Amino acid sequence: MAWSTADIPDQSGRVAVVTGANGGLGLEVARELARKGAHVIMAARDQRKTEEAVASILAEIPDARLEVQPLDLASLASVKEAAANILAAHPTIDVLVNNAGLMGIPEQRTEDGFEMQLGVNHLGHFALTALLLPALLRSPDARVVTVTSWGREAGRPVDPDNPHMAGRYDPWSAYAQSKLANVHFGVELDRRFRAAGAKARSVVVNPGFVHTDLQARSVRETQGGWSQRFFHAAVQRTGMSPARGALPVLRAATDPSAEGGAFYAPRFVGWGSAVRRPLFKSTRNEHHMATLWQVSERETGITFDVAKPS
Repeated sequence: MAWSTADIPDQSGRVAVVTGANGGLGLEVARELARKGAHVIMAARDQRKTEEAVASILAEIPDARLEVQPLDLASLASVKEAAANILAAHPTIDVLVNNAGLMGIPEQRTEDGFEMQLGVNHLGHFALTALLLPALLRSPDARVVTVTSWGREAGRPVDPDNPHMAGRYDPWSAYAQSKLANVHFGVELDRRFRAAGAKARSVVVNPGFVHTDLQARSVRETQGGWSQRFFHAAVQRTGMSPARGALPVLRAATDPSAEGGAFYAPRFVGWGSAVRRPLFKSTRNEHHMATLWQVSERETGITFDVAKPS
């Protein structure tokens, strides 16, 4: 039988951090984790939208244990402040879902000078995971779930000499690079967990072709770019609901049998039930993963040592 939310084990006593939890996939992941008893930290940038998301969960699950944490992944200062606040209140974290993201937008820079899609989709999550690592390693069964997309297949590994694509920016190339970086990060993180003898597991997820605000935001930010309009129209007609798209994420985060380094996605690439799928060898290149790690530490200024967490 297809895996569903009914298969999520009791999450009582577990603490989960979900980025981008105020809409789309993140909201559905937060909702279902809360339904199963987890204390959910909803980390997101737009606080008005977050308040509405909290209200929608509480209207359905009155006893949901929710906590709001402002987080702007385009600012390392915000990431550091959010991590410090979370650690101060929660010495142990059991689930971290690196979900928030941008897609196909015009060239922009983060507060720290990073190309925006790489900065938000990867570098901000790299920094957040590194900073929350001590609490994750205290859990007897921590999960770090990183959300990629099928755009990763068009991505090129990060160029250490020009990771922010200066002088050669293209919205979709930058998006694909960031989504391949998500895979490289998630797989390499699990390798490092295993090398250090840690109990934590890192899992990568592709939610599939899901109708969320991601496509609409791409249209707004490009002022109606033709390719952005195409994907927005297509997902409106054929995309899965956010609740369906959240299933691979929830399975990676909660299924006791989920293995570290695994990849979960819809059965039919963009649609279908949440299953484990293989990762192509080209997306598991050890040299590219090591290079990404070095570049990420250099750009963020954060040393990410699983064996010696800060």
